[in-house]
Amino acid sequence: METAAHGSWPSPVDAALAAAHDGRPEYPGAVGDELWWTAPRPAEGGRRALVRRRADGTEETALPAPWNVRSRVVEYGGRPWAAADRPEGGPLVVFCHFPDQRLYAYEPDAGPGAEPRPLTPVSAVGGGLRWADPVVHPDRGEVWCVLEEFTGPAPTDVRRVPAAVPLDGSAAGDRTAVRELAAERHRFVTGPRLSPDGTRAVWIGWDHPRMPWDGTEVLLAEVASDGTFRDARTVAGGPVESIPQADWDAAGRLLLVSDRTGWWNLYRAAVGADGALSEPVALCPRPEEFGGPLWKIGHGWFAPLDSGLVAVVHGVGTTALGVLDPERGDLVDAVGPWTEWAPALAVHGTRVTGVAAGPYGSHELVELDTRTGRARVVGAAHTDAVDPAYYPEPRLRTFTGPGGREVHAQVYPPRHPAFTGPAGELPPYVIRVHGGPTGHAPLVLDLEIAYFTSRGIGVAEVNYGGSTGYGREYRERLRERWGVVDVEDCAAVATALAAEGTADPARLAVRGGSAGGWTAAASLVGTDVYACGTIVYPVLDPRGWATGETHDFESRYLDGLIGPVDRFPDRYKERAPVEHVDRITAPFLLLQGLDDVICPPAQAERLLARAAGRGVPHAYLAFEGEGHGFRGADALTRALEAELSLYVKVFGLERTDAPDLEYRT
Repeated sequence: METAAHGSWPSPVDAALAAAHDGRPEYPGAVGDELWWTAPRPAEGGRRALVRRRADGTEETALPAPWNVRSRVVEYGGRPWAAADRPEGGPLVVFCHFPDQRLYAYEPDAGPGAEPRPLTPVSAVGGGLRWADPVVHPDRGEVWCVLEEFTGPAPTDVRRVPAAVPLDGSAAGDRTAVRELAAERHRFVTGPRLSPDGTRAVWIGWDHPRMPWDGTEVLLAEVASDGTFRDARTVAGGPVESIPQADWDAAGRLLLVSDRTGWWNLYRAAVGADGALSEPVALCPRPEEFGGPLWKIGHGWFAPLDSGLVAVVHGVGTTALGVLDPERGDLVDAVGPWTEWAPALAVHGTRVTGVAAGPYGSHELVELDTRTGRARVVGAAHTDAVDPAYYPEPRLRTFTGPGGREVHAQVYPPRHPAFTGPAGELPPYVIRVHGGPTGHAPLVLDLEIAYFTSRGIGVAEVNYGGSTGYGREYRERLRERWGVVDVEDCAAVATALAAEGTADPARLAVRGGSAGGWTAAASLVGTDVYACGTIVYPVLDPRGWATGETHDFESRYLDGLIGPVDRFPDRYKERAPVEHVDRITAPFLLLQGLDDVICPPAQAERLLARAAGRGVPHAYLAFEGEGHGFRGADALTRALEAELSLYVKVFGLERTDAPDLEYRT
């Protein structure tokens, strides 16, 4: 074992390698005996490809470039595709194409020359027409989904309703051919789910200023023989009860996830002849999460099987795939190395497929046979891009924050198979802040983290107060205290690592994107803990979010995170990093996508203008064609190399693989 300064170690995990493995498979679905899903393609401009796994196990791309299967509903998107398996003619696939946001129908087995055909029109109004969370009903000749329709130029000039789109293409040039299934009752809705007997439909709705993790309502309607919805009514939920998913079991009973006890648990209720709902009964009451934040329309944490069993994603901090017997309350988990399961499950007979990853493996498609209990990888299988000895070894930690509160984190010390640091030298550490902020940092292999740890730089991911996965009380710690609790919790982890002799107190950095970018910037403004910071597509001026500078979905998010702007204008000004650039004394790197409509470049540019001439070194990289979350290989590579370059400069590291940045002062 050689000895060399932390941060100077050679590593085969370069930025291009990390970029090539960025992203994950999403939205699996069973199509007959086949499994389909969307997959990232960083080398193809960051498009999402549609992949099919045939019954013989072979994988192929179902739609070549430039087809990009991704929805922009609520900007974060949602489930963008669905399919029906027809006994004659093969699968009929309906998907949303990202560039124009139209729905298309595609028959991949129709023969040579088969091409997708549009089902919906293009609208020139505002953000146009968008679609998500589709379900194909070939017997009705329709696809049911969420319609998001812009009515004006502002990002908040928008309406959303459950809708039915004809499969014959008659709506491709005629908006009036789209059938709205229910009246516009809520600002936000999920796609409707039809009961097994076809007589009822259920969906979820909520309104500003609530976010879906604050409170939602479950709506139930009768479905007439002609497909119209009648007598829609609210049957569950409310302003302080979050229900992120509702669906039917095989017997026609309603299953829903609710946090009415402070934890998202699974409930079941019967629907009477009059449409009334019986009192929901908890099927497996535990202080665990059987649900999560509904950031994307169509997320699902449970999936019922025809046998009456229910597949569930559940856990505290980390998640597992389990099979629940609702009659007995027994829950048996799949055995394997996976610590994170995405809220997306596909059921085919007795088999359940999900997207899972672990600390030593990237996201892959995993199938659980509920008869045998055997779990196996069936798609997008993880392969080691380098010797796993270069992967970090995570340590789950709980730190003590202000007032004695618990702060959860994952700590990744430097790790290299051939190098160690000099005796007595403490390594630099990067405190990584997840976005959301109503989200969490999963315990999974991330080559961006390995990029730093294999070079001798430690990383700690903080699930600060406000993060999901630990119950509603933990989530509510951030209410009206965004920019306070998150900053304090990250600083508590950083100072604790330094105090215990794990990290060099003089070489601590903070890094975050989106809401994490806000926390990173606020940390540089409000603390002296960090020697530098990396701020990625951040929120910098919350007042802008209250005045049309962001998208509709989060335009009232800050009512809960900071407080209503009309009641607390001084609070908005005091917490805005852009208002206190004079307090920043540490060098920083700012990374921004120029097509970002969620955290627009205007806020980054205001920060830069106010930082000019203050003598604090800072660098700015802006990426054309990139939005909120970089997807293209070039942007991902340049961003990661720039971050390393900042640490090389500030921490005094000796490296030759970090590009020079143009710093302003």
